[in-house]
Formats: sequence, structure tokens, C-alpha cells
Amino acid sequence: EVQLVESGGGLVQPGGSLRLSCAASGFTFIGYAMTWVRQAPGKGLEWVATITSAYSTNYADSVKGRFTISRDNAKNTVYLQMSSLKPEDTAVYYCRMYDYWGQGTQVTVSS
Repeated sequence: EVQLVESGGGLVQPGGSLRLSCAASGFTFIGYAMTWVRQAPGKGLEWVATITSAYSTNYADSVKGRFTISRDNAKNTVYLQMSSLKPEDTAVYYCRMYDYWGQGTQVTVSS
């Protein structure tokens, strides 16, 4: 059974940093691209970043230069390092692998 479990969310002040983690199990992690998607209050889903099995990365323009996606295949974990956070980054952040989604972790950026 595929499982994706996010952690690391919380409340942070504007300009602060957080690192999200997504622990994966139930599939051969090393062979799959992993994606972070977010949903802000009252808005639709927004793609944030993807890292391929070959470690190639892509970012939404809204987070480019501020967020970094990475993976540790030994730990079956994908990370999202978020810096220079803005109030508009407030959202539930989801980890996704194809049609499989985690439960999400809340990130709130507020003073």
C-alpha cells in the first residue's frame, strides 16, 4: 500500500523558514518523481515543485528562488525547504506521487 506522510508544517512569521518532509512507503521510491502541491484557503490546487528520479527539479514561478525540493532515497523521503516565506504561501501542502497523495500539512505564514 502506497503511503505518503507529510510533516513539518506550522506557524511562521513572514520572512521565516520551514522544512517540510514527506515519508514514502509501499513503492520503489527511487524510481519515481515526487511533487509538492499546495492549496491556499478558498483556492484551488497549485503545483509547487517536482523532483524527478534523476534529481532534476522544477518550480512554480511563485516559489522559484525561495523553495528547494530535494530527496533522500536512502530514507524514502522528499523535502521542501521553504525560505523567505510570505503570507501568500499560507496553504495546506501535499506530497504527491502520480495519483497518490498524502494527508497534507498546514503552513501558516503570519505575524
